[in-house]
Amino acid sequence: MTLKKRNIIINLILAVTLLFQSQTCKSDINRADFPNGFTFGTASSAFQVEGAVKEDGRGPSIWDTFSHTFGKITDSSNADVAVDHYHRFEEDIELMKDLGVDAYRFSISWSRIFPNGSGAINAAGVEHYNKVINALLAKGIEPYVTMYHWDLPQALEDKYQGWLSNKIINDFANYAEILFQKFGDRVKQWITFNEPHTFATQGYDFGLQAPGRCSILRLCKAGNSSTEPYIVAHNVLRSHAFVADIYRKKYKKVQGGSLGIAFNVIWYENATNTQKDIDAAQRAQDFQLGWFLDPLIFGDYPSSMRNRVGNRLPKFSEAEAALVKGSLDFVGINHYTTFYARDNSTNVAGTVLHDSIADSGAITLPFNGTKPIGERANSIWLYIVPQGMRSLMNYIKQKYGNPPVVITENGMDDPNSPFTSVKDALKDEKRIQYLNGYLSELLASIKDGCNVKGHFVWSVLDNWEWSAGYSCRFGLYFVDYKDNLKRYPKQSVEWYKNFLKKNK
Repeated sequence: MTLKKRNIIINLILAVTLLFQSQTCKSDINRADFPNGFTFGTASSAFQVEGAVKEDGRGPSIWDTFSHTFGKITDSSNADVAVDHYHRFEEDIELMKDLGVDAYRFSISWSRIFPNGSGAINAAGVEHYNKVINALLAKGIEPYVTMYHWDLPQALEDKYQGWLSNKIINDFANYAEILFQKFGDRVKQWITFNEPHTFATQGYDFGLQAPGRCSILRLCKAGNSSTEPYIVAHNVLRSHAFVADIYRKKYKKVQGGSLGIAFNVIWYENATNTQKDIDAAQRAQDFQLGWFLDPLIFGDYPSSMRNRVGNRLPKFSEAEAALVKGSLDFVGINHYTTFYARDNSTNVAGTVLHDSIADSGAITLPFNGTKPIGERANSIWLYIVPQGMRSLMNYIKQKYGNPPVVITENGMDDPNSPFTSVKDALKDEKRIQYLNGYLSELLASIKDGCNVKGHFVWSVLDNWEWSAGYSCRFGLYFVDYKDNLKRYPKQSVEWYKNFLKKNK
């Protein structure tokens, strides 16, 4: 090879390399690419991080009971200590300040405010959350407060079966109003419920979460999978609407806050281009997001649910429908993954399950045949499909009139392996790729005209992950369960800090 030819080849290689690097740089986004005022934050929930379950007057919740029931938690752990955020919140808020986030979404434990669900207020519980809110504001971090993140006071479950009773509406409204009174001068962003679809189905259809009710294959001691999820969802929607009405009439004008709900939403792609599978994907979404958002936007449940569930689906009175409709200031979306949806033409599930999944007439899986929809994270349900974020945002824009949306949770988990060293566990390149991919697709949806206002990474810390216990790690910060719960930044922390710092 002549020297001239060699130089030409080297120059071509360099040119291609530079072009590739240029394109790679262009694909990396940062906060300056997002609209002015867009909120970036991290999230947690009380039961998953606080611990201190018997301190300062806190009463037991249904998750205390469930997590201490044999066989309910994968690794047989409980959240009595969790990651001790109750005592270490100042340290953890300092980590958030160092990250550079704008906001922190956390939940308040109902049984810390009302140990018995109602009645006398626990002053120590109020004081604790006052300290948390004030510490956040002192660091320039806005509090986003979730009122109910699954930890119903056990006393109300014992008294009248909790969410299965209409009595819950007044007790939840009383609890919410105390929160407005005690914290509303500083808290401007309220989320009444986290993932009502999850606790309605997992808690009352499949029995896999508290309070563990179901009738599927007689796996639970009590329950009716064909009716109870719908009753629970109905009482949640009425409770939310009642609280929204109270807030708007008594507090919103003075306090100037906003109120929404955080919905869990898997995006569904039809498994084939047949009309049956296209319809199945829509039904799957109707029985997930539509179940809750349709009443809040349009005043009633999706027609597919009315047609398929029949008299088992509760009805709103005319006054209730008017109260429910329009009772959201923003739509919270917890989005992690995408599944395929296929028509359940055989109705095998219907003959065996008699529940909300059978009612939907859709089979939803992260596989199409044997082909996975994307790379898997750790959890068996979490596959990495960034483009689902853009599809979901556009769906909400088109179907629901482009309401303000906040991504209240988005993230992925790694396994918690006893054979992985702390040093290796901090190398979470997959999480960096996940967040970069999902944020890129979120930005694309904003350019499509979707009205998205914020994004919260789940989660700030590794924590106790409900039925999975400590078997998986969702955190930006590693928590060493073997060494006094010390916090260590994973590689994703440095990536996220740079993402939040950069300007165009």
